[in-house]
Amino acid sequence: MSVQRVVLVSPYALSVYGGVQEQVLAMSRVLSSRGRDVLIVSPDASDVTNYDTPAKVLRLGPRWSFPANGSKAPLTLSFIAARRARAAIDAFNPDVVHFHEPFAPLLGWGALWGHDRPSLGTFHRSGTGPALRYTKVLLKRLATRLDVAASVSEAAAATIRDACGVTSEVLFNGFEMERFVIAPRERTDRAVLFFVGRLEERKGVNVAINAVRQHNARGERRWQLVIAGDGPQRDDLEALAGGDAAITFLGRVSDEAKREWLRRADVLVAPSTHGESFGLVLLEGFASETLVVASDIDGYRDAAGGHATLFTPGDASSLRQAVLAALAGEDASKIDATRRYAQRWSMTSLVDEYDERYEQAIQRFRTSK
Repeated sequence: MSVQRVVLVSPYALSVYGGVQEQVLAMSRVLSSRGRDVLIVSPDASDVTNYDTPAKVLRLGPRWSFPANGSKAPLTLSFIAARRARAAIDAFNPDVVHFHEPFAPLLGWGALWGHDRPSLGTFHRSGTGPALRYTKVLLKRLATRLDVAASVSEAAAATIRDACGVTSEVLFNGFEMERFVIAPRERTDRAVLFFVGRLEERKGVNVAINAVRQHNARGERRWQLVIAGDGPQRDDLEALAGGDAAITFLGRVSDEAKREWLRRADVLVAPSTHGESFGLVLLEGFASETLVVASDIDGYRDAAGGHATLFTPGDASSLRQAVLAALAGEDASKIDATRRYAQRWSMTSLVDEYDERYEQAIQRFRTSK
């Protein structure tokens, strides 16, 4: 294998929880375990967190939040940071540069535009928006600098193809299966429902809160909703919860704490209303041997493969019925089946796939020069 040094570029700050950031960190751990030298480049120079990875982590520029696809993207728009990122990549002298969400501004644009190294781009986003529409000409130019393009889902591939004509191979989001069964299994008298993610409108956390309060008002076996994450809706959601002791807000949690809660939970709830290109969190629930209840949207339906209980997006009563059905239908054989299903998306398998694409990028880069 000719690839020994890899740069992973995340345009989104690691200091803010997100699927792209999770992929970058997990990939860095697996690549490092295979003896590769790995450099992660991301925004937020003020971040001093010691992340769980052997890779070197370089954080550049100020972090700002910008509306994107119903969320807030933690980006930097600093041209100085982009220049420093390119200089740092040159100094690291990688065999390949792997840009996650390569068209998200601005940190990786200098290195991508220069195209001094073999370059691979992975597209995560599904759903269009003004940023894609109004920058189409620029993005088409940037696309010519990618030697290989991949997407994490059919929805993400369609988004970037429609936006600027990029044809990408659909791979998948991966995760480290073995990390999700380290913590012991725990159960309480109450059924524990667990949500993890950014607290913003499209995540539908208000629907989960309403469903739990509706259920507990009926006097049946009570449910406890545990909400892990932070974001712009937190104050509104806490107000909606009304101080209910059955609803707990943890704030942002570590990856280890998230895995521990997944093992404690009876049900992982994923109530997003839109904007999910692939529901990796569902697979994390499966790997944790936990029941999964998710809204019936494309990204979640595709990820679930028939192993989650789906409900009508935005409908608290439908969510409540789905949780009841999931709890009533739980048995060891179903849990085992969902875990075996999740194995298809292991990060080990995904890095195997990317190893092949890294070699392709190197060959295409050489023939283009």
